[in-house]
Amino acid sequence: MKNLYVSVVLLQLIGTCLCQYPRPCANSEGLRTKECCPVWDGDGSQCGAMSGRGFCTEVEVSDEPHGPQYPHSGIDDRERWPLAFFNRTCRCAGNYGGYNCGECRFGYWGSNCAEYRESVRRNILTMSPAEQQKFTSYLNLAKNTINADYVISTATRAEMGENGENPLFSDINSYDLFVWMHYYVSRDAFLGGPGNVWRDIDFAHESAAFLPWHRVFLLHWENEIRKLTGDFNFTIPYWDWRDAQTCEVCTDALMGGRSPLNPNLISPASVFSSWKVICTNPEEYNSREALCNATGEGPLLRNPGNHDRNRVPRLPTTADVDFTVGLSEYESGTMDRFANGSFRNVIEGFASPTSGMAAPGQSTMHNALHVFMNGSMSSVQGSANDPVFLLHHAFIDSIFERWLRTHQPLRTHYPRSNAPIGHNDGYYMVPFLPLYRNGDYFLSDKALGFEYAYLLDPGQRFVQEYLTPYLEQAQQIWQWLLGAGILGALIAAIFATVLIVARRKWKRNQRRKRVPSFGERQPLLQSSSEEGSSSYQTTL
Repeated sequence: MKNLYVSVVLLQLIGTCLCQYPRPCANSEGLRTKECCPVWDGDGSQCGAMSGRGFCTEVEVSDEPHGPQYPHSGIDDRERWPLAFFNRTCRCAGNYGGYNCGECRFGYWGSNCAEYRESVRRNILTMSPAEQQKFTSYLNLAKNTINADYVISTATRAEMGENGENPLFSDINSYDLFVWMHYYVSRDAFLGGPGNVWRDIDFAHESAAFLPWHRVFLLHWENEIRKLTGDFNFTIPYWDWRDAQTCEVCTDALMGGRSPLNPNLISPASVFSSWKVICTNPEEYNSREALCNATGEGPLLRNPGNHDRNRVPRLPTTADVDFTVGLSEYESGTMDRFANGSFRNVIEGFASPTSGMAAPGQSTMHNALHVFMNGSMSSVQGSANDPVFLLHHAFIDSIFERWLRTHQPLRTHYPRSNAPIGHNDGYYMVPFLPLYRNGDYFLSDKALGFEYAYLLDPGQRFVQEYLTPYLEQAQQIWQWLLGAGILGALIAAIFATVLIVARRKWKRNQRRKRVPSFGERQPLLQSSSEEGSSSYQTTL
């Protein structure tokens, strides 16, 4: 049932941090020493060592061989990540996390990171208008706020000097930080000289790390929004696009409708119409042998449905998803975009969701949505500029979780060696700090500490999907409800008092009228002048 899908992820109230690059390390000293072990202010020691939170240690990278897709060595900063920049980083203990172990790892909260919490990723189409508006306002806030903890590099490590004498880093807003990261992980490798690049390289796509890498990406993205807004219940909603005929989230109330003046632009009524994109000109960067420096490059583009229909005849269906989840092999053959019968290759969209065979020239499943959007989201390196990217990948992650629970694969099913560079089990994800190995996230969210509500029983799903939104709305207006309740109680009390007084007066009047039913008749009451001049008798 489409609208019952609700993904639950671990509430990382102050979750683990990421790279590009921690401010305390983005300087000449950090580059010269190749050490990124910042002091935790809580106790004044590196990595919070005095409090037992972590310690500074040598980085050990995997030496397992990668596949033949990238035949070079020692020319790209992302090889053997993060050794081009740092060979000593913080290793956090227990539930502690962050680049200085001053925070908590996914799902834990509190000064000692001992409190476990969960939160729900929900279908954006079933959220209330107020919740939808809050989500879009958070995105816009992130787009207009310089990130307090991280900067990006605007040059390669070699350009910064052997001893880091020329550190080339730049501020960036919180939204574009993640756009830049997605660009950086998928950019071409510079081989030396303008335009001389190696294109068959991507540390987050076209092989095994595609799903684990984007899972970590989403978790960190949620964490940055929580820290920015103070809303520690925030989660990324998803768009369930199965069987969709149009872009259901492309409205002014959600991700922005189509401009009536130019079908390639976002409607002026949407907050996203004023956004500027970054990192969308890879050929220009290659011609200059330069990194994207996050300069604005024009408006956000999107023209959903007006794409190449030979490449994407239709959006994925429920049957497509069911077939894909049914595939038992995570990777196969060359473990790249030509793999047959591979769950990863089908869900990513390089293989058919009806046969499982590689389909050159076709874009299916995940890739189909990117092509369908026909704009900024359709280029790999710049695709995260479009906020639809987040909704799309949240749903892709839910399908990944469904596959993990269906097949319960052992970690040994994840390729240990010979996958394309960056995708082996032991490879650290580019460009995250602290360091995460790909294989660490080839686990069900139950093992990693988060849950998907659509896998719960129907009663729990009802609470999460239908009852929870109403309770949240009630929480937002609780002061009004409390005031109304108090006023109602006062009115009820006054009304009850009036009734009691009236009844007592009536009873007194009845007693005054009563006389015995036997013996002599006697006057029971002589009226006073205030009650009038007449007197009355009564008998009992």
